[in-house]
Amino acid sequence: MKFYKIVAVCVSLFLFSCAEHYKENVYDSHSVDVVEAIGNDGVLVVSHRGDWRNAPENSLQAIQNCIEMGVDMVEIDLKRTKDGHLVLMHDKTIDRTTTGKGRPEDYTLKELKEFYLRGGAGHKTRHKIPTFEEVMLLCKGKIMVNVDKGYEYFKEAYAILEETGTINQCIIKSDLPYETVIKEQGEVLSKVIFMPVIQLHKAGAESIIDGYVENMKPAAFELVFDNATPEVLRLIGKVRDSGAAIFINSLWPELCGGHDDDRAVELKEWDESWGWIVAQEAKFIQTDRPHLLLEYLKDNGLHR
Repeated sequence: MKFYKIVAVCVSLFLFSCAEHYKENVYDSHSVDVVEAIGNDGVLVVSHRGDWRNAPENSLQAIQNCIEMGVDMVEIDLKRTKDGHLVLMHDKTIDRTTTGKGRPEDYTLKELKEFYLRGGAGHKTRHKIPTFEEVMLLCKGKIMVNVDKGYEYFKEAYAILEETGTINQCIIKSDLPYETVIKEQGEVLSKVIFMPVIQLHKAGAESIIDGYVENMKPAAFELVFDNATPEVLRLIGKVRDSGAAIFINSLWPELCGGHDDDRAVELKEWDESWGWIVAQEAKFIQTDRPHLLLEYLKDNGLHR
């Protein structure tokens, strides 16, 4: 009898060791420091609003799914409550994504927590609206974070990043020119990793690029373009030559000149979608199909 107990204990210890090793492989096999990750080999996968196909968008579960999937970065959106808390929410109202109605800023955090998030089909789930602090504590040491809609809460977001010790694993961004950003956020701009968003197909794009390169040399630029004209390609090359990493969205055609997720998944034109983006030497690809993009990159030796 004692022999079986000893065997059971040994098996339990072995399984625990395997589980811990698995966690290390998932969470620690890649850097969550943005600057360090940019310097490493391979393409980084960014999941748009988390794994929203399998959990409510901007939910803790959607982010946890991405962590377990091995995604490098998750994109989130911020709003502020009536009593000053930052929460995850994309829309101006909570109508589409929760069981409530109205604007986030019309509710206290406690009141918002009474509502439930809706899934992709619009049905009520058991999930609640998370705070930015809750998200950063979940992500700490596990996955990088890209704050999309959140520029107007720049200083409050920085305070939370500082408090949670996650400054180096988060990108905050804006499509405003350098002169505006330094005027509005100068006191914290140098303390965070800031990524300019450039609409390459719009007039004045090159001057905005020049303003950032000359004044702050960003670690990365997010490049948006509804076509891939020679002029757009020239500007992509200019950003690349500046030494900054390139971030491209493959979410829908208007963001990447038609080299989008659905072209890869539905038309099976992998090399004309994600492959084309990789050929532009993009370091980050933001996608609504994280699992499939990871598979594509791994099959081509482009992801760990």
